[in-house]
Amino acid sequence: MTLGLSQSVIRKLKQYKVLYLMILPGFLYLLINNYIPMFGIVIAFKEIDFSKGVFGGDWIGFRNFEYLFKTSEAYVITRNTILYNAGFIALNLVLAVGLAILLNELKNRFLQRFYQSAILLPYLISTVIIGYLVFSLLSMETGFVNNSVLPALGIDPIMWYAEPKYWPAILTIVKVWHNAGYLCIIYFAAVVGIDHEYYEAARIDGASKLRQTVHITLPSLTPVIVIMTLLQIGRIFYADFGLFYQVPMDSGPLLPTTNVLDTYVYRALLKSGDIGMASAAGFYQSVVGFALILFANSVVKKINSDNSLF
Repeated sequence: MTLGLSQSVIRKLKQYKVLYLMILPGFLYLLINNYIPMFGIVIAFKEIDFSKGVFGGDWIGFRNFEYLFKTSEAYVITRNTILYNAGFIALNLVLAVGLAILLNELKNRFLQRFYQSAILLPYLISTVIIGYLVFSLLSMETGFVNNSVLPALGIDPIMWYAEPKYWPAILTIVKVWHNAGYLCIIYFAAVVGIDHEYYEAARIDGASKLRQTVHITLPSLTPVIVIMTLLQIGRIFYADFGLFYQVPMDSGPLLPTTNVLDTYVYRALLKSGDIGMASAAGFYQSVVGFALILFANSVVKKINSDNSLF
């Protein structure tokens, strides 16, 4: 039995050797970039002493985690991280699905491809550049908003980089503008793959575009929506560092509304150089994210097992 199984495996390896060779670069990348570094988790439980080597420091248990949970800013950074990401997930989902459906309604192929490129373009722009684009709009002295928009509305100039109350809306707009296009292309690919016979049958029955969208398009997109949402939920404790650090220009007065877990750890690392604390934060984010994926997937599985991730 074992011999027959091994011969079958060897036969399949020979039959699909070209495909396995094509997989090899991606497999090596995942191994080197994602799995081998996981051994560094041990750093989260050690006091780093470079004279003893990276892994040679003294074992201190959960002391590195105390820096995150005992700080006075623990509640603020946790609240900001979760609420921002929850809002981003919901808004990106609605906007991306809506744009994908609208793109599918375009019959002109040239315009369809043009809009796909235009929508995807913001995702390809570095957050450093985005930070300066936002600064060109909101700068107190030279910003377009303060010098052109607000005077036209009869409103006094606003010191945007000193007023925290405006930044939840600003960061949300920037994030949705930056990411919705990427998700839109994914959902658009799923919409294009829907069998047109469903729509033809619906049109014969007299269904409007809205009813076709509600009863055909959205149910067909549900598996993709669930997968993409679950993946985003898994990273709900990971903030977009560039968005929260570069776009507000690391402005101190904005910290109550722009400081998240990633920026807090980065600033603490610059001050103390404590790699163990940074590793503890990364480990904490990974564990919470993994637990949230399991929980969200179990909820989806109870509602409809066909749409669950695993």
